[in-house]
Amino acid sequence: MKIGVPTEVKVQEFRVGLTPANVLELTDRGHEVFIQKGAGAGIGLADSHYEASGAKILPTAKDVFDTAEMIVKVKEPQSEERAMLREGQILFTYLHLAPDPEQTADLVKSGAICIAYETVTSPDGGLPLLAPMSEVAGRLSVQAGAYYLEKPHGGHGVLLGGVPGVDPAKVVVIGGGVVGRHAVHIALGMGADVWVLDRNVNVLKEIWAQFGRGLNTVYSTRDAVERHCIKADLVICGVLIPGAAAPKLISADLIKKMKPGSVVVDVAIDQGGCMETSRPTTHDDPVFVVDDVVHYCVANMPGAVPKTSTVALNNATLPFTMALADKGYQKALLDDEHLRAGLNVHKGRVTHPAVAEDLEYDFQDPMDALSS
Repeated sequence: MKIGVPTEVKVQEFRVGLTPANVLELTDRGHEVFIQKGAGAGIGLADSHYEASGAKILPTAKDVFDTAEMIVKVKEPQSEERAMLREGQILFTYLHLAPDPEQTADLVKSGAICIAYETVTSPDGGLPLLAPMSEVAGRLSVQAGAYYLEKPHGGHGVLLGGVPGVDPAKVVVIGGGVVGRHAVHIALGMGADVWVLDRNVNVLKEIWAQFGRGLNTVYSTRDAVERHCIKADLVICGVLIPGAAAPKLISADLIKKMKPGSVVVDVAIDQGGCMETSRPTTHDDPVFVVDDVVHYCVANMPGAVPKTSTVALNNATLPFTMALADKGYQKALLDDEHLRAGLNVHKGRVTHPAVAEDLEYDFQDPMDALSS
């Protein structure tokens, strides 16, 4: 198969879809890999590194899209990239379609086969291609929150871990999944007073057993969210419904009741965000203020640490990329129900139920799409 990797064009996005190590795995199996010139420059990978692994360097994104049968990316295709997709071409990347009707419409119109990293599943019910970036984002959320709590950056001037004789900051983590656990890990390590809220009692038991008595666990209700957010210095939202828009757990009215200069980090912003006041921001302009509360809502948080993020993502995606290349997309998806769960759009039809429901498309079962 001819596999193409364009340079990412989202603002301040330096990750790359394939590392030279993964290119070598593919070329050793007889596949051709085409890398856009400079695609790895953001993480210190020269074109020569890719050529040594068997890739061919092409000058422009259009050359890559025109040549490749499968495009492997990191972030959702931007409008200029969507215009280059063609019927029957495979797109393998993060999509986050539910909160993005414009992208969905373009992908449907393209006739491409669009497989989303974030909805590929695992036998244990996890999301193996979302997990590594959720780990990174969870850890970054505490770093970002601590930075913006500083007075010069808009916060009310509290040190996350306090000092002897001075209380630490109260950190509230909503959602005890992958994002939440990694946020808790860093917040506890920095000495904060950490509270995690979740609606799954078993999750609360597991996370308490993992971190011990230093962590406070609370069953999440509307009352509990309000009580704890009002007293919080930093709130981190990491709730996910696979493929669907994130639930709005923090209302605009609640934001008004929070401490002036407190900080909220909405890690779920890729799926529309968990707060009514959220809107996507970029690394160039990461925060905005609503009712004296600092909002950090960067839609590609792991892009801030692209070296770490690229390797972590490539470690997870390689087996699926090889399956698609070795077998062809149709057999690969028919053979693997977990990879098949990643199929969001197939030749003009929406094939993920949550996306279809949220954006009011007719849903086509992936098995029917692949068998027709």
